[in-house]
Amino acid sequence: MADTRPVFYVSDGTGITAETIGHSLLTQFADTRFSTDRIPFVDSPERAREAAARIRAKGEEVGVRPVVVSSCVDPELTRLIGESGALVLDTFAPFIEPMERELGQQRKSQVGQAHGMVDFDTYHARINAMNYALTHDDGIAVNYDDADVILVAVSRAGKTPTCVYLALHYGVRAANYPLTEEDLEHDRLPPRLQPYRNKLFALSIDPVRLHQIREERRPKSRYAQLETCKREVAAAESLFRAERIPVLSTTHKSIEEIASTVLTTFGIRRGMF
Repeated sequence: MADTRPVFYVSDGTGITAETIGHSLLTQFADTRFSTDRIPFVDSPERAREAAARIRAKGEEVGVRPVVVSSCVDPELTRLIGESGALVLDTFAPFIEPMERELGQQRKSQVGQAHGMVDFDTYHARINAMNYALTHDDGIAVNYDDADVILVAVSRAGKTPTCVYLALHYGVRAANYPLTEEDLEHDRLPPRLQPYRNKLFALSIDPVRLHQIREERRPKSRYAQLETCKREVAAAESLFRAERIPVLSTTHKSIEEIASTVLTTFGIRRGMF
């Protein structure tokens, strides 16, 4: 396998758009190893030159040409970033000319305009959803009357990051419930979940992968033992089958893919913020 290729997600904003598009692109090249880094708020020529210097230095360090996925709206910033010697992929470039022809007008490359397209109501919905996800994380609060979705799974299967992603990007009120050993002793839903079965979506995971994740969190503990992981995953999947809860394995899925499956399953059609 070739040397690890450095990839930078560069943006005049948070970089989430560049990272999302870039991640989808990199997954198409499974035979190449990538190391990724995000450089947000490159909104001036000075910062673009600083980013270029950082990217150039990384390429010289590893001896491999870096790749840049840029969502900077100002083409001059993208040009300056290109002085790094990296392969620069402009996420807007394939779409600008066709849109200009279709609309009969030239684009106005003003940094920060994207933020002006988000109105207060959508921003408020996103913040409320984020607060909801945090207060209903890992069973902290168990009144799920206002939940759009409740993710249920064993510990460390991907519930929390998925809930946060759904909240931040779609304004979805997502709660999550961790299945305990006591819950897994029976092939039926825990009593506190029974009133909300139509909101439940289950996550599963390969026991070996779960073992690796738990080892990083609590090394050498009973919680992280492979046999514990195998037993919990088997019991959870048995419960999901018995209760006919929709389930998705997170082992080889990105957060974006998991969230998209959840939204599709529940017919939630909200635009990404």
